[in-house]
Amino acid sequence: MTTSSSTSATSFSSLGLNEPIRRALSAEKYADPTPIQTRAIPLLLAGKDLLAIAQTGTGKTAAFALPILQLLFEKKAPAGPRAARALVLAPTRELAIQIAESFKVYGCHLGLRQAVVFGGVGQNPQVRALARGVDILIATPGRLLDLLGQGHLRLDRVSHLVLDEADRMLDMGFVRDVRKIVAELPKRRQSQFFSATMPSDVARLAGEILSDPVRIEVTPSATTVEQVAQHVYFVNAADKRALLAQVLKDPALARVIVFSRTKHGANRVAQQLDRSGVAAEAIHGNKTQGARQQALEKFRSGRARVLVATDIAARGIDVDGVTHVINFELPNIPESYVHRIGRTARAGAAGIAFSFCDPSERPYLRDIEKLIKRPLAVAGDQPFRAAGSRAAVAPPAPPTAKRRRRFRGGKARQAA
Repeated sequence: MTTSSSTSATSFSSLGLNEPIRRALSAEKYADPTPIQTRAIPLLLAGKDLLAIAQTGTGKTAAFALPILQLLFEKKAPAGPRAARALVLAPTRELAIQIAESFKVYGCHLGLRQAVVFGGVGQNPQVRALARGVDILIATPGRLLDLLGQGHLRLDRVSHLVLDEADRMLDMGFVRDVRKIVAELPKRRQSQFFSATMPSDVARLAGEILSDPVRIEVTPSATTVEQVAQHVYFVNAADKRALLAQVLKDPALARVIVFSRTKHGANRVAQQLDRSGVAAEAIHGNKTQGARQQALEKFRSGRARVLVATDIAARGIDVDGVTHVINFELPNIPESYVHRIGRTARAGAAGIAFSFCDPSERPYLRDIEKLIKRPLAVAGDQPFRAAGSRAAVAPPAPPTAKRRRRFRGGKARQAA
């Protein structure tokens, strides 16, 4: 395995991308490549396998999509009935749909055929989309295996494989499915493997899939953690809803994702916000695919100011202009915290994250601060208590821009 360290390219034209792709990027106002795009695209255009360790929000979808589009366009070879030339595996329906939308936008001038398949909906439209064959197939593992087993799909023509969010794929129990799918692929292919973390089981799977890969690492300290101003409110669990309502009175919180640990908790928070006059939608695994897409569309269009989500459901949510992330409940896995706050720091943009920490969550907070190698700035001098609680106090105002700059610029300090 080799490691790439080149970051000299500063424009998409310097990366070797063709004119139709550059025209599509220009129409989307994509001016400069992100670090992972700068490093990955030339390697992939040269046919290398890639192992990339990168958080969401670093521009990784374009890093793998743009080279695949160009290579497929240059080698005009029909896939054949029920076949695909490139396969992208994603752990969730939302992420699969987002990836498919990106391929459609980037490849709008290339004339390539694509399809996206996932569970939770009827398979007949997906079967019809695959019948004539496609250049690019984006899929979740379960539905892909179903279609493969029924004879609606063959994988012997795949020349490009992408496994996206591999760590989440394994967390969700897809490792056997992934191995079954890979076993159906040609041995000669280009493979790409993207993961936010690299525990031993993920590294083992990468070793099975990749052939002499180039390794690229974009660490949280260089991306999300540096770009997001992070603050913690200490609050009793029973007072969290009152604190959330109070914080949302600030109109600066214009488009907000609120994270809950459980599906039922997400529903309760969304319902409470609706009752208080804040337009909110919940998204989690118990929702139907139609309901999840409707909730995302309302949030994306601005008809819902707040999206309340669980961790798994939030993977794949890529909405521009998210001003704030609020951790209504701290995650018990510290890496999930970095994924969460990255929803408000897309592709290098700045963002703001508030975390509500009750006494039982102090160990989670310590784990998070150990992972990101800094303490969160404290908002307020004392725990917030809702009106009517014993020793009720007014909630502190959200930290000012001056304080946010001070936090991002160096050692975290308590925000008064």
